[in-house]
Amino acid sequence: MPDSLHLLSLIAFSPLIGVLILLFVPKNQGFWIKTIAIITTLIPLGLSAWLYAAFNQQVAGMQFKEELSWIQVPLNHEVLNGITSFFFEFKYVMAVDGLSLPLVFLTALVASMAALASVYIKKRWKSYYILFLLLETGMFGVFMAQDLFLFFVFFEITIIPMFFLIGIWGYMDRERAANKFLIYNGVGSAIMLIAFLILVSTAGFGQISNETGTSIYYSGDISVITNHLFESADSPVNQADIEANPFYMGAGMKWTLFIMLLVAFGIKLPIFPFHTWMLKVHTEAPPSIVMIHSGILLKMGAFGLIRFGILLFPEQATAWATVLAVLGVVNILYGAILAFVQKDFKLVLAYSSISHMGIVLLGIAAFNTIGMEGAVFQLVSHGLISALMFLLVGAIYERTKTTMLDELGGLARTVPFISGILLVSGMASLGLPGLSGFISEFLVFVGLFQTAKILTVVGTLGVIFTAVYILRGVLGITYGPTKVLPEGIRDARLVEAIPMITLVAFIVVLGIYPAVLSEPLHQTVNGFDQFIHTIAKTGG
Repeated sequence: MPDSLHLLSLIAFSPLIGVLILLFVPKNQGFWIKTIAIITTLIPLGLSAWLYAAFNQQVAGMQFKEELSWIQVPLNHEVLNGITSFFFEFKYVMAVDGLSLPLVFLTALVASMAALASVYIKKRWKSYYILFLLLETGMFGVFMAQDLFLFFVFFEITIIPMFFLIGIWGYMDRERAANKFLIYNGVGSAIMLIAFLILVSTAGFGQISNETGTSIYYSGDISVITNHLFESADSPVNQADIEANPFYMGAGMKWTLFIMLLVAFGIKLPIFPFHTWMLKVHTEAPPSIVMIHSGILLKMGAFGLIRFGILLFPEQATAWATVLAVLGVVNILYGAILAFVQKDFKLVLAYSSISHMGIVLLGIAAFNTIGMEGAVFQLVSHGLISALMFLLVGAIYERTKTTMLDELGGLARTVPFISGILLVSGMASLGLPGLSGFISEFLVFVGLFQTAKILTVVGTLGVIFTAVYILRGVLGITYGPTKVLPEGIRDARLVEAIPMITLVAFIVVLGIYPAVLSEPLHQTVNGFDQFIHTIAKTGG
């Protein structure tokens, strides 16, 4: 595919086409606003499918790279000891590998399905869809950015629209949920920004020499930072660089940055005890926004942890493998046990997300190819399943005005289609063979068993607990005692059935033909594994 197509930029910024069009549509034209927004989300979905098909599965590195010098901020124009200039360089660098590729497609798919599910939004459609499309652009950028500052900009773009989408279109306690979301994610972003600034001012430090002199630069380009972090003993860092930059990164600073990044992305994941903000979002945000939050935004935390925490600091990460595994087990058991005692089905699913994100941590902590593949499988699988689950929650609430388990029951008699889809999603969540949840959990536990057998056995208890709380909730809603329901309750409309069927189809495809994900993923993850163990053995 020609590089001139700039496919990644087209995917990332195509939602802004819809934003521009919506600015000129009268706010009372609800039908056209919804139609334009939904059609707009289909553009990046089609482009992402094209990207997925064109991706070279035999290559481990970055592909479809787009690079240009974005902003240069001069720091010193005086000639000093042969140095002609100092400057900060902000680059626009976009690329994908086997880690980010499936997450880009997942983002496009879930966003399109959530746009259809936005049928439940009853007010201010124009503002809603403008913020929705801005959020989609931010999510794409996070998974494609290859410059720390560019990543941070896209990361922040996801926070601002999300704050308003929760605070304006959520339920009764929406403002508190939005504020909690902003505070926690703001703290995480601040920690991440400080870590990025340290990385840029140390490992991003370099020089360019030509006939006119020498320029000293500070860059957020991930490839530049990676090269400086992992200079081998045979080709040490230029002594002049160290003398010119007294803050060049040592072992203590690496440990500090690793812990900072673990906390920053752990808040987003979320890792216990940084999870309480997520519970409010899952219960108070509108269903379409929770589809995106649970299906995509939580995955940004795991993605950032792998891309920056693990791959930039593999020696520190492998030294903390047991700590990461323990955190994963805590997430699994804590989330599963509390999910079992909840009376609100939305809280059941919220704690379930905490538990399933613990499985991702276990896959990362295995530090082998099969475990890491399982972690990425779990990100994609849980993204599909959780999006489907919260779509169903919205459909049920729209008809019954409740999500309390003791007020729901016997829905299979009145809404058999919705109930059937709910059963399928429940079976996928508890890891039934033939569905995507089984593949991801199987790979994670097999990978972890090679390195931490006891923690693997303890972690598998979460699978049993998951089956208990999922069956309790799903069977109670569908086949429990019939409750008093509103008259004239109808089954799924076409606009609801389309995203339900689509998400179920992808869950089934991943379950029976996992190679569709494992083949583009394998070379990248295998490269990660070799790189991590090589650096860990040589001591960075």
